[in-house]
Amino acid sequence: MDFNDIQNAWNNEKTENVVLPDNLEKIQSANTPLDKIKKNLKKEFFHQVISIVLIGFIPLVHELPEQGLMLFYLLFSFFVAICVYYLTKLYFFYKRLGAITLKTKDSLYETYFDIRLNMELYKTFGFALTPFMIMATIGLLYNDLSKKIPGFLTTGVTNYQLGVLFGIVVFSMLFMGVALEWWVHKFYGKYAKEIKKVIDELNEE
Repeated sequence: MDFNDIQNAWNNEKTENVVLPDNLEKIQSANTPLDKIKKNLKKEFFHQVISIVLIGFIPLVHELPEQGLMLFYLLFSFFVAICVYYLTKLYFFYKRLGAITLKTKDSLYETYFDIRLNMELYKTFGFALTPFMIMATIGLLYNDLSKKIPGFLTTGVTNYQLGVLFGIVVFSMLFMGVALEWWVHKFYGKYAKEIKKVIDELNEE
């Protein structure tokens, strides 16, 4: 194979992943929203850990009886196990974001879809914790009311009380769903949209 053959073979190579100098600057402009996502994720990770520790001290504030204490820490153990599982996944997501170098369109695509995937993971995390928070809240309210109102619920549960309980659970789940959507959009979603905007601009060129 002579020099002309080598040159022709080189020219025939696919160049989809070759980044042009003007595109490189546009791709790297996605680093700004990416840095904001990393910053928010780091802050929230530490806040979540601190919150878990503080929740463990709730029985000391409400002075739960021995049976209530055992039930609380049984629920709390499940709560912690779920938190550890999801926070570990979010931690590794944070580490991946820290190791990313945006130099090609492919790396930008992968980063964007990784962010979208972990936004959904975050929502699942919130929904997984909601039943435990509802049960803990109801238990603590029952403990407080039983101290203030003699004979509270000792005569049985009425249909009205069951209806109120059902309403509280449904409202709490719906409220949590709306709150999670707002929270994820505010701290992650709007920055993901900025990255998607860069991808759309590159596709139009």
